[in-house]
Amino acid sequence: MKPNAKPLARTRIVTGTLLAAAVTLGGVGATTATAATTHARFAGRGDVANYYTTKSTHLTIRAAAKAAEAAMDAAVREGQRVSVAVVDRNGNTIVTLRGDGAGPQSYESAIRKAYTAVSWNAPTSELVKRLQTTPTLADIPGTLFLAGGVPVTAKGAPIAGIGVAGAPSGDLDEKFARAGADALRH
Repeated sequence: MKPNAKPLARTRIVTGTLLAAAVTLGGVGATTATAATTHARFAGRGDVANYYTTKSTHLTIRAAAKAAEAAMDAAVREGQRVSVAVVDRNGNTIVTLRGDGAGPQSYESAIRKAYTAVSWNAPTSELVKRLQTTPTLADIPGTLFLAGGVPVTAKGAPIAGIGVAGAPSGDLDEKFARAGADALRH
C-alpha cells in the first residue's frame, strides 16, 4: 500500500491547493462586486460640481515632437545651430532638441521663450515691445523676453509654446519656431 500512498497524498495536496485557489478567487470576485456596488452607490457624492471645473486641450507628445523637428529642420536648412523647446499649456517642457553645435545658453533660452509665449499667448517678439511700457514683466520667473517664442493655439486658446534659441538674431529664431507651429496646421 505504500506505493499508492504517495499518489494519494499528491492528489490531496493538488486538490486542496485548487480548492484554496477557488475559494480565494471567489472571495476576490465577491469583493470586486461589492466594491463596484459601493462605488456606484457613492459615485459623485464627493465630486466637485461640474461648473467648478474646466477642461483643457493639450498637445500630444507626438505633435510636440513633430513641431520641434520641423523647427529644427528649418534651422538646419539655413545652417543655424539652435535648440528647440516645446512646452505645454502649463509651461511644462514636453520636448527639447539641442542642435549639433548649439551654444550652451540656447537650451535654457529656448525653454524660457516657449514658456513666455504660451503664458501670454503671443509671440515673444511682440512681448518685447510691451517691456517698454511695463518693464517689470521681465521680473517674472522663468520668462525670457527675446524674439524666438511662439504660442500654439486651439480654438484661440494657447495649448503650447515653441521656443527656439541660438541663431544670430531673434527674428531667425522666431522664423524657425513658426515653422514648428505651422507643421501642426497641416
